[in-house]
Amino acid sequence: MRVRPILILGIDVISENPKKFAVVSWFNGRLERKGEFTLYRLIRFIQSKRPEMVAVDSVTELGEDLRKFLRALPSGTKLVQVTGRPGEQRSLQSLAKEHGIRAGDRFDPYEEARLSALLASRGVGYEVLAFEDEVIIKVTRGRSHGKGGWSQDRYRKRVHNLVRDKVREIEDRLRRAEIPFDLETEERDYGLARGEFRVYAAREELAGLIRPARGGDVEVRIYPVERAELGFAPLKGEEAIRERRSIIVGIDPGITVGIAAIDLNGRIVALHSQRNMPIGEVFRFISEVGHPVIVATDVSPAPGFVEKIARSFKANLFVPRESLRVQDKNELLRDLGITVEDDHQRDALAAAYKAYLRLKPKLEHVDARLREAGLTKKSDEVKALVIQGYNLGEAMQRVTLRERPREEEEHEEGPSVDVRPYHRKIRELKGRIELLERENEELRGIIREQRRTIERLERRIADYDEEVRRKVLRERELEAKVKRIEVLEKQLKEAKAVIERLSRDLVQVKRMNVVEIRGSAIPLKVMEVLSWRELERIERDIGIRRGDVLFVVNPAGAGKAIAEELVGKGIRALITEKPVPEPVAEVLREAHVPFFTSEELDVKRVDEFAVVERETLERAIDGLLEKWRLEDEKREAEKVLRLLEEYRLERKKELKRKAEEEARAERKT
Repeated sequence: MRVRPILILGIDVISENPKKFAVVSWFNGRLERKGEFTLYRLIRFIQSKRPEMVAVDSVTELGEDLRKFLRALPSGTKLVQVTGRPGEQRSLQSLAKEHGIRAGDRFDPYEEARLSALLASRGVGYEVLAFEDEVIIKVTRGRSHGKGGWSQDRYRKRVHNLVRDKVREIEDRLRRAEIPFDLETEERDYGLARGEFRVYAAREELAGLIRPARGGDVEVRIYPVERAELGFAPLKGEEAIRERRSIIVGIDPGITVGIAAIDLNGRIVALHSQRNMPIGEVFRFISEVGHPVIVATDVSPAPGFVEKIARSFKANLFVPRESLRVQDKNELLRDLGITVEDDHQRDALAAAYKAYLRLKPKLEHVDARLREAGLTKKSDEVKALVIQGYNLGEAMQRVTLRERPREEEEHEEGPSVDVRPYHRKIRELKGRIELLERENEELRGIIREQRRTIERLERRIADYDEEVRRKVLRERELEAKVKRIEVLEKQLKEAKAVIERLSRDLVQVKRMNVVEIRGSAIPLKVMEVLSWRELERIERDIGIRRGDVLFVVNPAGAGKAIAEELVGKGIRALITEKPVPEPVAEVLREAHVPFFTSEELDVKRVDEFAVVERETLERAIDGLLEKWRLEDEKREAEKVLRLLEEYRLERKKELKRKAEEEARAERKT
């Protein structure tokens, strides 16, 4: 079996100004000193090598460049703080001693980088989490449309259709992969100007599914969502068990998320529900309560949301053999003697308590053995290790062995504290304080001078004559009135234009009504586009009856299915402003449903109303049907002639074959 090569980089700061790092690599057990790197060269080196982990004793050494460094890490590379979570950190030397690693000079940056790499290779440390399990995907046009012209309008509509198609493609892929998301779009020109997805999944889960694209007519950009505060997740579940309280978490996903947490003795420690709770917020809430060793659900199979939380914490997933019924959940809550605020809290608590009841016999056995061994204080830690898969003997041995290095660390490291870094820090802070005091005094002088200037200007303003002020006010008032008049004149001009247009439309409508009443015209039912949504709208608003004539403004993009639907509804004819697509024309021709363009029939249209001369339409329908009839008869005649010709040739071959057989028979006789 081939082992996948693993590369880990250990780094430590050599100097602050300029900032340089010592780098040591660990590659499948082999250590190598890589040398000094500036921050820029270090980022380039990491991006080219793509290591599994970059290990450091404290992320504070990156200072203000920490966020920049995390954004630059390639996909799949983790930044690991090997000394623990903030506030719970231990020294590199004590961790090295605990894991049997020989430590050298603690003031040598390369030695610190070496220890960081070795500890990370053994799964020691916490991964620094800078991004939520959320991703923003933006789909936009790739180029500017430019200015004016019919060709430019066609190009713009084409690009908006391409954006719409790309949004539909991404939406379809996410749905097939069962990845939750929200979508916002901006419609334009029967297409989309932009689309923005908020996908509730890590960037790695989209690898190979959604790819960024730039430089063409459509651009796809992918942005991971940064956390407001950095998170820390243990590299091994065992490390989290030792540092934090172990809990069993039940989760009820949905629009409102329910979360329940109980400890390993069956006591409730947290109960919460929240509407539209993002997965990152769920992760932080659970982390504040403790470290889950089991994540439970009340339905089978487990939802993807619950599986994601379990994977994030490296916890076991509990799924009931069959989904819990409501009466079973209520009975579990009665056993606990607790009331909940809503059904989501009930479902989450029932899932967590069901998981606890499944493990309760094993946990009671662990308690009994620990009482015999005098390790009852370590009950929570041992139970968590047993749940993770260790047998009881191994779990007890690991817990007892951990205590010895800590006791030695307390005794050995207490008196030997290196204060030189603190003295350097104090000198730096004193210099900074002196500089800030000088700057503060200079700023105070500037403020005093500005105050004197303000007082002088205020006195000059107060000395202005009252008549001058009134004149200024009158001028301002006059200017405001002039602007108001200009606005009203513009509105009046626009209103007159609207009235004129409506008057013309009204005259046209009256003429159409007169023509329709006299029976010399046929009203048309107008559709803007030939689509299923538009067809549903016209069915809902006015209905489509057998023998109706439809008028479609833009039939582009329609297919055979919608044409067959129109044929099934028994329409008499279809009139369009532009030629119908070939698939639609084939269906209508086969069903002998006439179709024309508005130019052929001189259609009169005002907004949503349209009419056509009855005589013109009847003549066009009769002419087209007669043309199709003649074409069909010609096609049928050609078909008969072709069949007769084929029969003649076949008959000729048959007679020839019989003659040859008779000739052979005569020769034999």
